[in-house]
Amino acid sequence: MEYVNYLFLALIAFFLIQRFLPVKGVKQITTSDLKNQLNDKSKQYIDVRTPAEFRGNNIRGFKNIPLHQLAQKVNELSKEKEVVVICQSGMRSSKASKLLKKHGFKLVTNVKGGMSAWS
Repeated sequence: MEYVNYLFLALIAFFLIQRFLPVKGVKQITTSDLKNQLNDKSKQYIDVRTPAEFRGNNIRGFKNIPLHQLAQKVNELSKEKEVVVICQSGMRSSKASKLLKKHGFKLVTNVKGGMSAWS
Protein backbone atom coordinates (compact mmCIF):
# COMPACT_ATOMS: atom_id res chain seq x y z
CA MET A 1 0.00 0.00 0.00
CA GLU A 2 2.82 2.40 0.83
CA TYR A 3 4.31 1.70 -2.61
CA VAL A 4 1.10 2.99 -4.25
CA ASN A 5 1.27 6.20 -2.22
CA TYR A 6 4.86 6.83 -3.31
CA LEU A 7 3.98 6.12 -6.92
CA PHE A 8 1.03 8.50 -6.71
CA LEU A 9 3.21 11.27 -5.21
CA ALA A 10 5.86 10.70 -7.86
CA LEU A 11 3.28 11.06 -10.62
CA ILE A 12 1.93 14.27 -9.15
CA ALA A 13 5.46 15.68 -8.83
CA PHE A 14 6.24 14.70 -12.43
CA PHE A 15 3.16 16.47 -13.81
CA LEU A 16 3.80 19.61 -11.73
CA ILE A 17 7.42 19.79 -12.88
CA GLN A 18 6.41 19.23 -16.52
CA ARG A 19 3.91 22.07 -16.28
CA PHE A 20 6.47 24.66 -15.18
CA LEU A 21 9.50 23.61 -17.23
CA PRO A 22 10.20 25.62 -20.39
CA VAL A 23 8.97 23.92 -23.55
CA LYS A 24 11.75 22.09 -25.38
CA GLY A 25 12.79 23.91 -28.55
CA VAL A 26 11.20 27.20 -27.49
CA LYS A 27 13.53 30.16 -27.08
CA GLN A 28 12.99 32.26 -23.95
CA ILE A 29 13.64 36.01 -24.09
CA THR A 30 13.21 38.90 -21.67
CA THR A 31 11.17 42.02 -22.34
CA SER A 32 14.50 43.88 -22.77
CA ASP A 33 15.45 41.43 -25.54
CA LEU A 34 12.02 41.99 -27.08
CA LYS A 35 12.49 45.77 -27.17
CA ASN A 36 15.66 45.27 -29.23
CA GLN A 37 13.90 43.18 -31.87
CA LEU A 38 10.44 44.75 -32.20
CA ASN A 39 11.31 46.33 -35.55
CA ASP A 40 12.24 42.95 -37.06
CA LYS A 41 9.58 42.48 -39.75
CA SER A 42 10.69 38.90 -40.40
CA LYS A 43 9.00 37.84 -37.13
CA GLN A 44 5.34 37.37 -36.17
CA TYR A 45 4.32 38.87 -32.84
CA ILE A 46 1.35 37.23 -31.10
CA ASP A 47 -0.37 38.28 -27.86
CA VAL A 48 -2.45 35.39 -26.48
CA ARG A 49 -4.31 37.37 -23.78
CA THR A 50 -8.05 38.03 -23.92
CA PRO A 51 -9.30 40.83 -26.20
CA ALA A 52 -10.15 42.94 -23.11
CA GLU A 53 -6.62 42.55 -21.71
CA PHE A 54 -5.17 43.38 -25.14
CA ARG A 55 -7.33 46.51 -25.49
CA GLY A 56 -6.28 47.66 -22.02
CA ASN A 57 -2.55 47.54 -22.79
CA ASN A 58 -0.62 46.14 -25.72
CA ILE A 59 2.62 46.42 -27.62
CA ARG A 60 2.38 47.91 -31.11
CA GLY A 61 3.05 45.26 -33.73
CA PHE A 62 1.51 42.40 -31.76
CA LYS A 63 -1.56 40.63 -33.12
CA ASN A 64 -4.14 39.46 -30.58
CA ILE A 65 -5.00 35.78 -30.90
CA PRO A 66 -6.42 34.63 -27.54
CA LEU A 67 -5.00 31.32 -26.32
CA HIS A 68 -8.39 29.58 -26.52
CA GLN A 69 -8.61 30.47 -30.25
CA LEU A 70 -4.99 29.75 -31.21
CA ALA A 71 -5.50 26.12 -32.27
CA GLN A 72 -8.20 27.20 -34.76
CA LYS A 73 -6.13 30.13 -36.05
CA VAL A 74 -2.65 28.59 -36.47
CA ASN A 75 -3.21 28.59 -40.25
CA GLU A 76 -3.15 32.42 -40.10
CA LEU A 77 0.53 32.22 -39.11
CA SER A 78 3.51 31.34 -41.27
CA LYS A 79 5.54 28.31 -40.22
CA GLU A 80 8.47 29.84 -42.11
CA LYS A 81 8.73 32.88 -39.82
CA GLU A 82 9.64 33.04 -36.15
CA VAL A 83 6.65 33.47 -33.82
CA VAL A 84 7.18 35.62 -30.70
CA VAL A 85 4.48 34.97 -28.09
CA ILE A 86 3.50 37.11 -25.09
CA CYS A 87 0.73 37.06 -22.46
CA GLN A 88 0.30 38.71 -19.06
CA SER A 89 2.76 36.68 -16.98
CA GLY A 90 4.31 34.03 -19.24
CA MET A 91 2.05 31.08 -18.38
CA ARG A 92 -0.40 31.32 -21.29
CA SER A 93 2.37 32.17 -23.75
CA SER A 94 4.23 29.06 -22.58
CA LYS A 95 1.10 26.98 -23.30
CA ALA A 96 0.76 28.73 -26.66
CA SER A 97 4.41 27.98 -27.47
CA LYS A 98 3.84 24.30 -26.74
CA LEU A 99 0.75 24.31 -28.98
CA LEU A 100 2.67 25.99 -31.83
CA LYS A 101 5.48 23.43 -31.57
CA LYS A 102 2.90 20.61 -31.76
CA HIS A 103 1.53 22.21 -34.94
CA GLY A 104 4.95 22.12 -36.58
CA PHE A 105 6.26 25.62 -35.95
CA LYS A 106 10.07 25.43 -35.70
CA LEU A 107 10.94 28.96 -34.53
CA VAL A 108 8.93 29.83 -31.43
CA THR A 109 9.99 32.41 -28.82
CA ASN A 110 8.30 33.00 -25.47
CA VAL A 111 8.58 36.36 -23.68
CA LYS A 112 9.39 35.59 -20.03
CA GLY A 113 7.36 37.59 -17.53
CA GLY A 114 4.94 38.78 -20.22
CA MET A 115 3.25 42.15 -20.07
CA SER A 116 3.81 42.25 -16.29
CA ALA A 117 7.53 42.62 -17.01
CA TRP A 118 7.02 45.15 -19.83
CA SER A 119 7.70 48.77 -18.93
